[in-house]
Amino acid sequence: MKKVFVVDDHPMVIEGMRSMLQQLPDVQVCGFAMNAASCIGYFINNTADIILLDINLPDQSGIEVCSALLKKRPGLKIIALSNFDQLTYLQNMKDAGAKGYLLKNASLEELSRALKAVSADHEYWLGKDTLRDSISNQQQLLLTRREIEVLRLIAEGMTNHEIAEKLFVSDSTVDSHRKSLISKLNVKNTAALVRTALENKII
Repeated sequence: MKKVFVVDDHPMVIEGMRSMLQQLPDVQVCGFAMNAASCIGYFINNTADIILLDINLPDQSGIEVCSALLKKRPGLKIIALSNFDQLTYLQNMKDAGAKGYLLKNASLEELSRALKAVSADHEYWLGKDTLRDSISNQQQLLLTRREIEVLRLIAEGMTNHEIAEKLFVSDSTVDSHRKSLISKLNVKNTAALVRTALENKII
């Protein structure tokens, strides 16, 4: 039986999660909190197997709460809850020690899969088995179709001028795409841009 604790500042989200969790035969809802202070206070004298933790709490970010809880109780399995499927949030929760990331509109089936995955010491990121798959998908969502096209041509070793001629655009337009790609993928130069794109299977 997995003991699950739910943390979210919206009563409807808590009630929705509790309703779904009660439908799972191997899950027991052991409590809930609507802010960071209540959550941290609960775990001073109590415990749970898994925490479903909202990343945006009114008094403290879920990222900070995740890190603080795991320092005191490293055995906890934390799954982030969010309305946002952005790479930055996912990566921040991963860095804080979370084992998974779910959207608040996740289905009962997906919630069940996430709980089973983290219980078995695996990770669960937006329906993917590995963080790399999730990062790849999220990065592709952040890029426009034209940016991915430019990225492929950059990876082939083409210059801005060559790409501009091939795509029938100006050199400055290609340069703008290159700078946007470097910014979105959080790299410092073109070589790192291509390496990141290949490593994460964006191209």
